Amino acid sequence: MRLWHTPVMVEEVLGFLGWNPTGVYVDATVGTGGHAAALLERLPEASLIGFDKDPMALSIAQERLRPFHPRYRLVHTSYANLSDTLGRLGQGSVDGLLADLGVSSLQLDAPERGFSFQAAGPLDMRMDPESPTPAADIVNRASEEELRALLWRCGEERHAKKIARAIVRSRPVRDTLHLATIVAGTRVAKGRQKLHPATRTFLALRIAVNREQEELEQFLSRVPVALAPGGRTVILSYHSLEDRPVKQALRREAATGRFRLLTKKVVRPSSAEVAANPRARSAKLRAAERISEAAG
Repeated sequence: MRLWHTPVMVEEVLGFLGWNPTGVYVDATVGTGGHAAALLERLPEASLIGFDKDPMALSIAQERLRPFHPRYRLVHTSYANLSDTLGRLGQGSVDGLLADLGVSSLQLDAPERGFSFQAAGPLDMRMDPESPTPAADIVNRASEEELRALLWRCGEERHAKKIARAIVRSRPVRDTLHLATIVAGTRVAKGRQKLHPATRTFLALRIAVNREQEELEQFLSRVPVALAPGGRTVILSYHSLEDRPVKQALRREAATGRFRLLTKKVVRPSSAEVAANPRARSAKLRAAERISEAAG
């Protein structure tokens, strides 16, 4: 079975990012290598450095990118460590920087990883198995008030109080399916639901387990330093808690005169792409260019 994740909005990403045919590019969330392979194929004289927290994804990316050896390097690290990792590799500023945020099909489709409420699996949700805190620790140990605050802060869950109370009363929560059933039991179904009732709960737990909000802020603060003059960044997000800080960070940099926004409005996938890959439906693309020192 092929485990390659289908990359989202490939042509749009390459259109904004691949401006320098001999440049050095960073895929800060390389996953299974879909965008990286497309870029290396499109720019046969370019090179790429790929980061990811998930060692399983990196092993698949290694195989997928093998035809492009030696024009790429893969590193097991978070994109929050962008500057330190580039320094350790002896790489100065780069010409392009891509971040495809969120969770991948590889993680969602593996029940043993605990990301999905579609099948029973351990309450894990760690992108990096070496991370110290699986979701089970939060679900079964956090206080009711801590759970309520987490569900609102990381999932914008309007029913956070009711869900937190139900989780505490149902402990110990055994697995992902048990948790999804508990959450669904707090809601009264009214017609056909667009989202599963547990969607925001699972999102909030995943964000908390992987410190996604903190790491995104750290990454965004390092982007201006990592990009060479004329360099471009492209960021794909999938919900408001990702898109909002991206939009604000790029606009702040544009206001200083250091960046030029390439996307005045968010770019969405085409209807044809969504039909072929339904998981692309919520994608939002934003892009910006680092203005040269002289122009700045």
